Amino acid sequence: MAMELMKMPQLGESVTEGTISKWLVKPGDHVTKYDPLAEVMTDKVNAEVPSSFTGIIKELKADENQTLAVGEVICSIEVETAKTDNENAGQVSHIEEKVDAPVIKDVQQAAEPSRKARYSPAVLKLSQEHGIDLSKVKGTGNEGRITRKDLLKLVESGNLPKADEPSAISDAAPEEIAPQVNRQTSPVTNVPTAAGDKEIPVTGIRKAIASNMLKSKHEIPHAWTMVEVDASNMVKLRDNLKSDFKQKEGYNLTYFAFFVKAVAQALTEFPELNSMWAGEKIIQKKEINISIAVATEDALFVPVIKNADEKSIKGIAREIQELASKVKSGKLKAEDMQGGTFTVNNTGSFGSVQSMGIINYPQAAILQVETIVKRPVVINDMIAVRDMVNLCLSLDHRVLDGLVCGRFLARVKEIIEKISKDNTPIY
Repeated sequence: MAMELMKMPQLGESVTEGTISKWLVKPGDHVTKYDPLAEVMTDKVNAEVPSSFTGIIKELKADENQTLAVGEVICSIEVETAKTDNENAGQVSHIEEKVDAPVIKDVQQAAEPSRKARYSPAVLKLSQEHGIDLSKVKGTGNEGRITRKDLLKLVESGNLPKADEPSAISDAAPEEIAPQVNRQTSPVTNVPTAAGDKEIPVTGIRKAIASNMLKSKHEIPHAWTMVEVDASNMVKLRDNLKSDFKQKEGYNLTYFAFFVKAVAQALTEFPELNSMWAGEKIIQKKEINISIAVATEDALFVPVIKNADEKSIKGIAREIQELASKVKSGKLKAEDMQGGTFTVNNTGSFGSVQSMGIINYPQAAILQVETIVKRPVVINDMIAVRDMVNLCLSLDHRVLDGLVCGRFLARVKEIIEKISKDNTPIY
């Protein structure tokens, strides 16, 4: 018999951790390969984690609602036959270990001592919260790595090794401390609390949103510009069509679909905005894949409309409805979130008239479509009431300059203002 360890898989692009939302097995259960073990929630997707082995569940290493870094052990499975090293080559979602091979483990530790200093996000977070010097902690994990449970035991015991204390329990070499210092990016803020204050635990999704937003603001030099658009023709056309469209198609013809189509069309003419910064070069993407922001009560998801320039307004409206439904029902998949090249955010849906969006990293721009409001405007020296909307563009100033962005916005404005039943097919 051999013991195999199931680890937290990477369930999407740039996903670094996942939260066990529900266990589907318990110790003693027999599972076959590919049977679902747990439901895992990340910032990008909710998914079931399948077993990589056939055997008996021995121990669940994490509780429900516990967040684990990619690669951390979630459970152990007792299997009848152990796989050879050759059979294990190339596997990404888990790492198999034999519990009866201490000699091999010691050799690996001696050959690769630096691995012990590669700490998971969960370990780093706990060490920062409690001021623990990780160089003075002896790990019990794979190849001597420090695990979340190691730190929790120290916290419970009250014996926390601090940076100014002599090392009593560490076997780490001095050169192993450097990677830890590099990984700890910022200290935990100590916020004073008073009676009646409510502490709300930060979920895995909220932490991922915070991390992505911080990365965007730290790395991308944001600039901002805005144009005012007369959307009266678009509003009139859509209002004339919406009832028949809903009856025929079964879903709404929204204003947002017209804006997404206009943006996709303008991107074909100004491909500079469909680009990404890549250090020594700028990557101009061939496909126009529009990311749209969809909010829930406590999270934000950004699914993608693939090849939006090739779709009709009806096709875009259908995808908006389908992606929004997937988000609200928790059925959004990782592939629904991947490949976006430009983001359009419908901030007008909650009444916003002007906003400065944070760019969806690593894209080069995000367009905020604000609410449409009736306002008096001057046309041919006369005052008229028109349906007006602000389009607000945040741009990566490493990739884009004001001239091309101004021309892009002017083109989107022109498309919207010239919409009519004669030149704007819905199908």
